[in-house]
Amino acid sequence: MVRLENIGKRYDGGAETLQDISLRLEPGGFYFLTGASGAGKTTLLRIVCLAERPSRGVLTLFDCDIATASRVTQTGLRRRIGIVFQDFRLVPHLSVFDNVALPLRILGAPERRIRDNVAELLDWLQIADKVEARPATLSGGEQQRVAIARAIVRRPDLLVADEPTGNVDQEMAELLVRVFERINLLGATVLVATHDIAFARQFEHRRLHLDRGRLAGSRRPLFS
Repeated sequence: MVRLENIGKRYDGGAETLQDISLRLEPGGFYFLTGASGAGKTTLLRIVCLAERPSRGVLTLFDCDIATASRVTQTGLRRRIGIVFQDFRLVPHLSVFDNVALPLRILGAPERRIRDNVAELLDWLQIADKVEARPATLSGGEQQRVAIARAIVRRPDLLVADEPTGNVDQEMAELLVRVFERINLLGATVLVATHDIAFARQFEHRRLHLDRGRLAGSRRPLFS
């Protein structure tokens, strides 16, 4: 699904933000990416999502070498990825329903399918009563759940989430992970970044840990 070999990332000639990252995310796997603020978690996620290119090393995504892939190919690959951004990136003038429905409408999905899928997700995430609300009227936790619904409404092959539990309480954080697990059971590979190592340890999923730009270890072998 995703393979990184000796990946490094450097900005503007400074020190490397990521150094010699080698790992493989298996199809259907569920992974937590932990590390302190500034450890490189967001940078690694952006590389995996094709939002940034590594400065060196090899990135293979869905059996495609990204270094040699055309723009058209990369666009197709991005459509297979669901992203939960740390800053939500909701469209302010759209309702909750329309924000979540947006990826399906871009794909030209039938309106009945859109209604059914969006309603199901809003119910899962306990925000069905906010269907007509605008983002500015929602709490941070509610906006986070809308962003998650939008990321998974297309049932992506790869779901990447950057600190999705950072704006919610413990009970809601556990609910969000259970939602990710349901998507995982449907076949998606899931990668969730969090600074809360103790929280990640509550779940029986593989853990990657970044320490100052280096992969410091994991609970199970990741590369073979």
